[in-house]
Amino acid sequence: QVQLIESGGGLVQAGGSLRLSCAASGRTLSSYAMGWFRQAPGSEREFVAAVNRDGIVMAYAASVKGRFAISRDNAKNTVYLQMNSLKAEDTALYYCAAGGWSSSSEAYEYWGQGTQVTVSS
Repeated sequence: QVQLIESGGGLVQAGGSLRLSCAASGRTLSSYAMGWFRQAPGSEREFVAAVNRDGIVMAYAASVKGRFAISRDNAKNTVYLQMNSLKAEDTALYYCAAGGWSSSSEAYEYWGQGTQVTVSS
């Protein structure tokens, strides 16, 4: 079992930055690929970014590429999402997930409760 807890969300003006963290307890995160997903009100959950088990390979949704950066510190059992140049359309509840290397939410076995990001225009 893996428990995931996200933090770092909040209210920020458009153009600003936030850094989300996802801390894990239970099994070591190095056993899993990690992903960030988001869900805005009235919308389906969508893929944001993923990083493979050793932190070398990353993937991003087209909407965030060049603005967001995913990273992980397996020694700290933590995954990060650095979000720069935020836009109003980035407003959503952000989830981290642990599981297989994929942009599909179905590949991820463990999920956090989410942290809210609100970008004011």
